Amino acid sequence: MTQSIQTFDSARHIVDGFDLGSSERTGSFVLAEEKLTIIETGPSISVPHIISGLKKLGLTPEAVRNIIVTHIHLDHAGGCGLLLKHCPGASVYVHEKGARHLADPSRLVQGARHVYQDSFDDLFSPVVPVPEEAINRVQDGDHLRIGPNCNLTFYDTPGHANHHIGIYDEKTGTFYSGDTLGVRYPALARSGLDLILPSTSPNQFDPEKMINSASKVRKLKPGKIAFGHYGICNDTDSVFSQLSHWLDVFIHYGKKHYQAGDSYGDLRNSLLAEIKQYAEKYTELTDKDCRMLELDLSVSSMGLLDYLRKADR
Repeated sequence: MTQSIQTFDSARHIVDGFDLGSSERTGSFVLAEEKLTIIETGPSISVPHIISGLKKLGLTPEAVRNIIVTHIHLDHAGGCGLLLKHCPGASVYVHEKGARHLADPSRLVQGARHVYQDSFDDLFSPVVPVPEEAINRVQDGDHLRIGPNCNLTFYDTPGHANHHIGIYDEKTGTFYSGDTLGVRYPALARSGLDLILPSTSPNQFDPEKMINSASKVRKLKPGKIAFGHYGICNDTDSVFSQLSHWLDVFIHYGKKHYQAGDSYGDLRNSLLAEIKQYAEKYTELTDKDCRMLELDLSVSSMGLLDYLRKADR
């Protein structure tokens, strides 16, 4: 695969990790400050792309000082332990609630195997534990100075997961949102539809927390939202309005199918039909677009039904 690097601000870059074997699926952010910092590692299969990307930027893994993960789901942090082996001078920053799962990822692996089944090894292996001494546990409001006039601030942003942090880079006005503010599809954006869909995967999805987290981020008035999936959106108002709109749609169809006793596949199909109808106003979806949407909506449908079952107890 061709290495893909996008520079979006002063000393800020996205390195494509080719997660799921697809371009513009999951990215790692390189902040080339005095203390070289990477936000998001992706799964282990993305690590060679990160290392190659650093070298193409004239940087080295040995120079990396900080590795930050927004949460410990394997598509965002599964490669953390492996990357750390190439970055001996780096420390890892993670939400205090997720730290133990980086040190011992066995439960993460078990949960992901349940969702991805026979595809797990191709997508995520190996999942290497992060040494306890390399882990820094962060809380809401903590700061990390990475260069002159460059502080990163961590924000507790649950909704997608309880152990989720967002990172605000005040120097560039960029908020690194992980999955809390949704998933973006760059190919659709280039064709006229900058679609943002909520990520409601199991097992800690909570719509109220997600909206509250979005409100917290909105008050910061960031100029850019940096999505782990994928890229940069400058129209931040659209991010918040789309998240709210589609979250309502997801919950509406989730309740409908849950009450009918339907499967997650039935829910996924309803959501996909709704999105296709919406997209027709802007662009024609390709087969690749539909496959990616179907994958995301499958996982989100599992999370929606899981949330509704818990709420019904």
